[in-house]
Amino acid sequence: MDYNKCASEILSALGGKDNLASAAHCATRLRLVIGDNGKVKKSVLENIDGVKGVFEAAGQLQVIIGTGTVNKVYGEFIKLAGVEAASKDDVKKAAAAKAPWYKRAIKTLGDIFVPIIPAIVATGLLCGLLGGLSKAFPDLGSTKIYTLLDIFSNAALTFLPILIAVSAAKIFGANVYLGAVIGMIMIHPNLINAWSVGDGSNLPVLWSWFGLWDIHATGYQGHVIPVVIAILVLSIIEKWLHKRVPEVLDLFVTPLVSVLVTGFLTMTVIGPVFSQIETWVLTGAQWLISIPLGIGSFLMGAAYAPTVVAGVHHMYNAIELSMLANNGMNTWMPIATAANVAQGSAALAVAVKTRNRKLKSMALPASLSAFLGITEPAIFGVNVRFGKPLIAGMIGGACGAAVASIMGVYATANGVTGVFGFLITTDTFVGYLLTFLIATAVAFAVSWILYKDAEPETEAVPEKPEAESKPAENYDDNCVYAPLKGKAVLMADVPDETFASDVLGMGAAVDPSEGKVVAPADGEVSTLFDTHHAIGLTLDNGMEMLIHVGINTVELNGEGYKAFVSEGDRVTRGQTLITFDIPLIKSKGYKTITPVIITNADDYKSIIKAADGDVDFLDKLIETTK
Repeated sequence: MDYNKCASEILSALGGKDNLASAAHCATRLRLVIGDNGKVKKSVLENIDGVKGVFEAAGQLQVIIGTGTVNKVYGEFIKLAGVEAASKDDVKKAAAAKAPWYKRAIKTLGDIFVPIIPAIVATGLLCGLLGGLSKAFPDLGSTKIYTLLDIFSNAALTFLPILIAVSAAKIFGANVYLGAVIGMIMIHPNLINAWSVGDGSNLPVLWSWFGLWDIHATGYQGHVIPVVIAILVLSIIEKWLHKRVPEVLDLFVTPLVSVLVTGFLTMTVIGPVFSQIETWVLTGAQWLISIPLGIGSFLMGAAYAPTVVAGVHHMYNAIELSMLANNGMNTWMPIATAANVAQGSAALAVAVKTRNRKLKSMALPASLSAFLGITEPAIFGVNVRFGKPLIAGMIGGACGAAVASIMGVYATANGVTGVFGFLITTDTFVGYLLTFLIATAVAFAVSWILYKDAEPETEAVPEKPEAESKPAENYDDNCVYAPLKGKAVLMADVPDETFASDVLGMGAAVDPSEGKVVAPADGEVSTLFDTHHAIGLTLDNGMEMLIHVGINTVELNGEGYKAFVSEGDRVTRGQTLITFDIPLIKSKGYKTITPVIITNADDYKSIIKAADGDVDFLDKLIETTK
């Protein structure tokens, strides 16, 4: 790949460096924050050589390039853009700053809950495993090993407020240990365990507001949102005190006052108010799922993917954790699985049906990742891009979610969907399997029916000036004319596996009898290697071409080569581009056979060698069919 060219084309499609706010990269993709998304030419981005997909998530424009390549493109990209390299966290902050307040709030919830998911998954898996083993071996429940493992399986949910408090303190910038203390206060043993409270009558009063509102001495086991609000208040108080308390007293006064004030507000206002609000939300979610015939779940299964597109799906973490903390049954998870695998199946139908090799190579792995619970590549890289597959996935997700509701499917943890979800749905295995299969089958069928490859766009080719070496009237846009004089060779016969296997593109080769390379048509020099042994052209007819003089000749470091053009130059048909010393190159032990490669071969139905034996400059070498 020409990393500089790829980076330059990406920057151009983004609307130039003035439209770039921040840039970073991860193992596979560029992560960009754009000033004005309306200036981004997404269709152009998707068709850049080297770009495997484009999608938007969490306020970032993410350009998929691939492992081992993205870092090199990124290096060229930041040089061209004139920006400093940023970390992924920097880009996340820049993206978050642009988001509406409600998206920022929901993202904050996600940032709090996601780090504690491994703890919930670990204990949830163990809970599901113990449940399955107890059914298979009824006497297991009376053994010591069961008692020990049962403690392990419910530890995370028992002390969930502390986990949430620590995570929230990190996000809000509060002292994590003070945050842990607030979490401990909310489930202190001197309070009545919330799970053991019946109808709430005859409970001891912890505090009374003027005799008008009694606060009972109950803990907050099974609650999520009150903990988050409490830690937010803690962070505000603590930061306020740090700015105003003299340094000599700060170490003592700030922690004391922060815990006293936050603890009092939490137990007398925040806890009672927000626990009731959370109860209403949870009751509403459970009511929706319990609507007869799975109607509510059907609607949620359809709506789930659009919430992912909108970036507000993190709010479901709070609902799932509340369900788990309440009765250990996460009935929201199967809805998410139905929606996720359906989007993957819709993308799979595109991968199977499309004739576009680039789209196929992107859609297939994206669909498989969705079956494993990672949906962004399928949703943003394929389904949103073409629209109809997204709708197909929504239909499949709705059907699968309805099945899950009717069959009472639930999970014992959250944070895991798709194939791995079988590990936390052991109590409702058959129902989960049917949910999975129905969502997959319906989405695939609908996507197969709805999706069609777009017709290739045709553009008028500008008139070309007369050629230097051959009459212009003999020129055919469907042919590639020999840029060298010599013997035409099949690409499969080139003594280099990379070229012979068509990995870089399709075409033919020339075993040169004269050390000169000319332009086969009018166009522009897109790439010129520093060693001058290879040159890339973008022709006016849309063809992209690489002419590589010799095999492994990059090792000569330019010895024996001379270039007569520079990157970005306009060239005309027959114009001399490079000269090279055939005897010198061969004396160094290198072959001069020269592959002529069409690098955007996916744009053509067929590419075949058109010449046998000797060819002169600008004789027909390759024939193409669009």
